[in-house]
Amino acid sequence: MAKAFASQGDMEDKKISFTQVGEGLYAFTAEGDPNTGVIIGDESVMIVEAQATPRLARKVIDCVRSVTDKPISHLVLTHYHAVRVLGASAYGAREIIMSDAAGAMVEERGQEDWDSEFGRFPRLFQGHEEIPGLTRPTTTFSEMMTVYLGKRRVDIMKLGRAHTAGDAVIWVPDQEVMFTGDIVEYHSACYCGDGHFNDWPETLANIATFEPKAIAPGRGDALVGEEKVAEALENTADFVRSTYKPVEKVVARGGSLKEAWDAVRAACDPKFADYAIYEHCLPFNVARAYDEARGIDTPRIWTAERDREMWDALQG
Repeated sequence: MAKAFASQGDMEDKKISFTQVGEGLYAFTAEGDPNTGVIIGDESVMIVEAQATPRLARKVIDCVRSVTDKPISHLVLTHYHAVRVLGASAYGAREIIMSDAAGAMVEERGQEDWDSEFGRFPRLFQGHEEIPGLTRPTTTFSEMMTVYLGKRRVDIMKLGRAHTAGDAVIWVPDQEVMFTGDIVEYHSACYCGDGHFNDWPETLANIATFEPKAIAPGRGDALVGEEKVAEALENTADFVRSTYKPVEKVVARGGSLKEAWDAVRAACDPKFADYAIYEHCLPFNVARAYDEARGIDTPRIWTAERDREMWDALQG
């Protein structure tokens, strides 16, 4: 029997956790679903990642209101993916911040990504009727910007390409805590369909130079303590390497996409088969790795039609 397409078979609600990762800093997590970060300043709150819909965003807001009544003033989006950004309207933030590269991707491929992810993640898009349209930034930056939430300093920066070409991380220096978006995952598969495999390990190394005491990753549990942080950084790097290296070898000998798929399964299944969204990600990861190994630097745009074709060719 063919597997259900992407995450269409995953319709059970996930258990929400709201974990303190530093003073006034929280990670909203839900068993491998997209995470959201919360940074509480002197007078207002910054949210990191919006969720896929206003309905899901309100679950985050409920958690925020359990710890503070300060208004939400800033929303930072680490990249352009629909499951991260389309709930933005619920927060009423006066500033929506993205890197300039991520903002450009909204215009270049935002609607196609919305259509694609809507088909992949039906549970996450319940209540999609409330989404007012594409989420566009009010503020962009090239390499780094700093926001002061009263006296609390928040640095928003690009440390390299990884999950996408426009990835941003958020660093709170007074607590030495980082919000990484999908550059770092914990016991969840990395989605690499729009990624840059050869750059990703260096970007992880750049994160490590900050020596974070805690990380709120893109998916999976909050990572509190230097040991947990190091484990997550290494596991993420291992996932990326283990996906790309077998494909690189197949391409070097002129092998097919299906041969690359078989090689990745052999390398990754024993280590990562129990990770959240592993089967979901695999066809898209292999397809992107195959393109990158053949010298295609800019990821091709995923559409609902291309999603199905790739799934049927490899996973279905």
